[in-house]
Amino acid sequence: MRATMVEAVNDALHTGMEADERVIVFGEDVAKSGGVFRATDELLETFGTDRVVDTPLSEIAIVGGAVGLAMYGFRPVAEIQFSGFLPPAFDQLVTNASRIRWRTRGELSAPMVVRMPYGAGVRALEHHSESLEGSYSHIPGLKLVIPSTPHDTKGLLLSAMRDPDPVLFMEPKRIYRSFRDEVPENDYEIPIGEATVRKQGSAVTVISWGSMMPSTLKAVEELDADAEVVDLRTISPMDTETVVESVKKTGRAVVVHEGARTGGVGSDIIARINDEALMYLEAPIERVAGFDTPVPLLSMEDYYVPHPPRIRDGIERALSG
Repeated sequence: MRATMVEAVNDALHTGMEADERVIVFGEDVAKSGGVFRATDELLETFGTDRVVDTPLSEIAIVGGAVGLAMYGFRPVAEIQFSGFLPPAFDQLVTNASRIRWRTRGELSAPMVVRMPYGAGVRALEHHSESLEGSYSHIPGLKLVIPSTPHDTKGLLLSAMRDPDPVLFMEPKRIYRSFRDEVPENDYEIPIGEATVRKQGSAVTVISWGSMMPSTLKAVEELDADAEVVDLRTISPMDTETVVESVKKTGRAVVVHEGARTGGVGSDIIARINDEALMYLEAPIERVAGFDTPVPLLSMEDYYVPHPPRIRDGIERALSG
């Protein structure tokens, strides 16, 4: 079937809940309303009130409840309505979800998923548009997944729902309904921790993920150069091997991400390339990123989010360096 990204999320939840009765979905407005983006539409009618639950407006309770359910043997999938609302539950992710296996020397674990829409570009209000994957990538024991296509969304979400560790699943809402992709109707998984090469090339490696992938591919199409595009898909654990092998082939690299430049995931990618492929580089690595400010409101978002012309300029700098 051809589906949008948000439809792929919904399909994955239906598939995962049908396959495993331990899977429980809960969050603000996920049941009766089907979620603010309708990602959980019709789950309540299909699986009932015991497995699809509307919660109070309390992110710390939502994530904390998921930790307890996971430790008790369930497979909770908690929704945070917007990623900018997750910081109140940061303590639950750091102190409990990600560390419980280590703290109990393997006696307990927290196999759970926290999924949430993230990013700018939809003219939302404050605290609705952050791209904070850099902050969450620092948490040992927490896996961090960001898909960029409907096909990958379903396969990665099903993998996350079956992973033995907690997974933070960030969904780029700017491309929730921007295009359709072939999504198999059957149950399938895409391994967490494996990047993919979206476009083969030999002149420069462009690394991106999530909401920036369509813009990156468009920028590459407008170039005469033969660029290779790597989609990380998983921020933690990161597939360093795929990135390094691509850079060794091309000798040049550009990292594109929506989050703020300082402390962004791009810094870590560049460090890994320098550690393992420094002698293959023919030019300095370029970064095209968001700015070190809060995401501005309304139309000013267009200046904050890297768009194809700005990405193209970064690639051209790498090629001319």
